[in-house]
Amino acid sequence: MATPVQMPKQGNTVEECIITEWRIKEGDTVKAGDIICGIETDKATFEVEAPEGGTVLKLLYNDGDLVPVLTDIAILGNPGEDISALASSSATPSSEAPASTPAATPAPAAAEVSTPAAASPVTSAATGSGDLLSPRARMETSRLGVDPSGLAGTGAKGRVTSRDVLAAAESGRLTPLAKAVAAETGLAAGAGTGLGGRVRAGDLGAAPAAGAAAPAVAAAAACVNRAEPKVVPYKSIRKLIGDRMMQSLTNHAQLTMNASADATSIMGYRKRLKDQAEKLGLPNITLNDMVAFVVSRTLPKFPELNAIFDMAGAKIEQHSDVQLAMAIDTERGLMVPVIRNADLKTLSDIANEIRDMAGQCKSGSIDPDLLSGGTFTITNLGAMGVESFTPVINSPQVAILGVCGIEQKPFPGPDGSVKFKPMMGLSLTIDHQVVDGAPAARFLQALANGIANFELILAS
Repeated sequence: MATPVQMPKQGNTVEECIITEWRIKEGDTVKAGDIICGIETDKATFEVEAPEGGTVLKLLYNDGDLVPVLTDIAILGNPGEDISALASSSATPSSEAPASTPAATPAPAAAEVSTPAAASPVTSAATGSGDLLSPRARMETSRLGVDPSGLAGTGAKGRVTSRDVLAAAESGRLTPLAKAVAAETGLAAGAGTGLGGRVRAGDLGAAPAAGAAAPAVAAAAACVNRAEPKVVPYKSIRKLIGDRMMQSLTNHAQLTMNASADATSIMGYRKRLKDQAEKLGLPNITLNDMVAFVVSRTLPKFPELNAIFDMAGAKIEQHSDVQLAMAIDTERGLMVPVIRNADLKTLSDIANEIRDMAGQCKSGSIDPDLLSGGTFTITNLGAMGVESFTPVINSPQVAILGVCGIEQKPFPGPDGSVKFKPMMGLSLTIDHQVVDGAPAARFLQALANGIANFELILAS
């Protein structure tokens, strides 16, 4: 009997995964437990095993497809077995994957590319319900702000692909006057100078004459000995991270404040710990760990910043407990594990958790549930000499702290002389929709005071 293989559910917070690579092809024989494909979320990578042995009768998605969890992705069974009922009830593969991928079938792919939108009445039907949107097209409508209700699909059975969404977005770049002028004169669209990059009538210019080489083309032709550029596909995890960054910038009114804290106390304590750590059996505690500890003790006094903004429900959830998210740089991209109830944990506890979760993030083995539920985020670029920056809010949170490098800054002494102090830069981004500047500034002031008096905070 034919058996469907489902996209597994990874934790309670993951709704969809990307198929990174099929390890099998149609017609292969597999045993129960064989790895059939690799998948990844924006948080970690996993492998999918065959639930039982059999022949691979159908792959329902292609490499690179974004698939909702608990959706059928393949069908196993006996050779020649009728799977029409299973195949018809499962989601059809995305028409946007390259034809060379294992799951692609040449005939349907060619039909999807060559069939004009007017060839079928279905392709001109509005997709108000979203039923005909491919998963990738749905993501593009959100990212580009395209209304899906009026899109005509050029994919199989009228399915709206990302190409359709991109075409609609490109068409929307021209202002109404620019469209009219372009239609009348045939002038080509240049770089947009209007709001949001929209092309205005004044941006239209004559297309280059046939055979006339543009200066950039001629210059490129002269560089015959230069190496070809490395082409990195913008997809998978990188694209998911990019989409979420853009969504954050779109949905939050982001304002960044910069301040600095006297790091004399925290650096002195760190040096003593480092000198005595081996003798006392202490863990390796970093400045980042120590800043996280101070944040965990400061945030409960400022619930406006330790909060979640539920835009759909039009409400703000202010938390008294601190679920502290820490941004971790990995080869796969930025990951943000959460220290649960950080306000109740010791400095050693926080240091150990940050180190352990960073290792899991970098190896791709972290539990996806540990990368959600944060109420405030810290991102640290100080080790790379960054003096100040603009952290992007980790939606749906309302604030994020950027920790910067330590600089020696001059201060006047009581005798008129100039003395230098090590000052740690702090960059706080808030969502000005729900957090005012005054409480954000007071939080920065309290945090800087806590860092300057670290040992007192530690003893409290």
